[in-house]
Amino acid sequence: MICPVVMAGGTGSRLWPLSRQLNPKQFLALTDENQTMLQATVSRLDGITVANPVLICNEEHRFLAAEQMRAIGREQSRIILEPVGRNTAPAIALAAMVLQEAGDDPLMLVLAADHLIEDVAAFHQSIEQAIPLAEEGKLVTFGIVPVKAETGYGYIQQGAGLAGGGAAVKAFVEKPDEETARQYLASGDYLWNSGMFLFRASRYLDELKAHRPDIYEACKAALADSSQDLHFSRVNAKAFAACPDESIDYAVMENTADAAVVPLEAGWSDIGSWSALWEVSAKDDSGNSVTGDVITEETSNTLVRADHRLVATLGVDDLVVIETKDAVLVAHKDKVQDVKKVVQAIKSDGRHEHMNHREVYRPWGVYDSVDHGTRYQVKRITVKPGAKLSVQMHHHRAEHWIVVSGTAKVTNGEKSYLVTENQSTYIPVGQVHALENPGVIDLELIEVQSGSYLGEDDIVRLEDRYGRS
Repeated sequence: MICPVVMAGGTGSRLWPLSRQLNPKQFLALTDENQTMLQATVSRLDGITVANPVLICNEEHRFLAAEQMRAIGREQSRIILEPVGRNTAPAIALAAMVLQEAGDDPLMLVLAADHLIEDVAAFHQSIEQAIPLAEEGKLVTFGIVPVKAETGYGYIQQGAGLAGGGAAVKAFVEKPDEETARQYLASGDYLWNSGMFLFRASRYLDELKAHRPDIYEACKAALADSSQDLHFSRVNAKAFAACPDESIDYAVMENTADAAVVPLEAGWSDIGSWSALWEVSAKDDSGNSVTGDVITEETSNTLVRADHRLVATLGVDDLVVIETKDAVLVAHKDKVQDVKKVVQAIKSDGRHEHMNHREVYRPWGVYDSVDHGTRYQVKRITVKPGAKLSVQMHHHRAEHWIVVSGTAKVTNGEKSYLVTENQSTYIPVGQVHALENPGVIDLELIEVQSGSYLGEDDIVRLEDRYGRS
């Protein structure tokens, strides 16, 4: 049995303003309006025999990951939570150790949650080709057959061919300059490094222990003091934070004598920038890729995404224009690799637009910060049927709730009562309260906060069904 291990960490800052720290690109629908990148990664395994996936993600993304797996019928997927990011070598080690805890030693198909693969049949064929190599003890990576002299990817140099297909890895090569990339492409010996792997769990751990025992021992210590909460596995935060930050390439693949590579020619992209998304998107006769309410006049080779309002372009070429509720990016396609500089400037200015969108997803539903000013804030809140916000109180703000649709069950101090459409209630400062949707349709309400401090950290949770503190 193959067990998919999906790495769903990272912040995707080069895809700002759509990708945010608390809602990064792997949880967004970028290339398929019906599925997020994570969902597409798991769904493209349909047709081959695999176990339920193991996901590795950041603690703050746990509810996004769980909800998206539930939406595609994979609610039994196990989710390992990283308290801090420590790169791919420790993340994969945690997954391998968790799988071995159950007495298994499966082949691990390690995938990134934010890659595009257009030819699923070719992808499956490469996996089938890699299975015998992995069963022989090889650590197999998938090398993308290059279609251009790309400077944004690392490369794998192929060595001697192996029985049944694939080749030994001769060398891993860093991102080259343009002239070197042309030479790689012309030689036919080099493949792009995809960051996808297939190997037996025990083989990976053996190699990690041999070449990076510090990483191995840190992960072992973190897992020894772990806890299970529903489908979430939480490792010891202090022990994992002490683990070196290292990629699987540096820690294992460049050191093992058993590295093998299987070519993959399947329309692959890591969607690492807005220009990369433009390249794989459908375009009109002028080379424009547009999403949403967009008007283009005398515009060519441009990516425009309008999520919430009309966006019009006139007399422009080779641009990226991305509109969200609270931010707009306009950039030349040649400069999109530097979007991270904009994100850093936002952080340095003490702003919040790098963290989350105006709409913020919670395990119970979603809220949209409609308006705010000195001593007030207005939110539109949607609570899913059967869901309940934490029993909580605030030291600095009072709240007015006006129900737009559905029925709210309100706990307000010692009282508990129902509030229905067009009715309202008031929660004083310091009052213990809770909000619940007892109905079978979404509860929609407007919340007006007023007080001296309105930050999200002014929430004292006394009871929470989702394990939040």
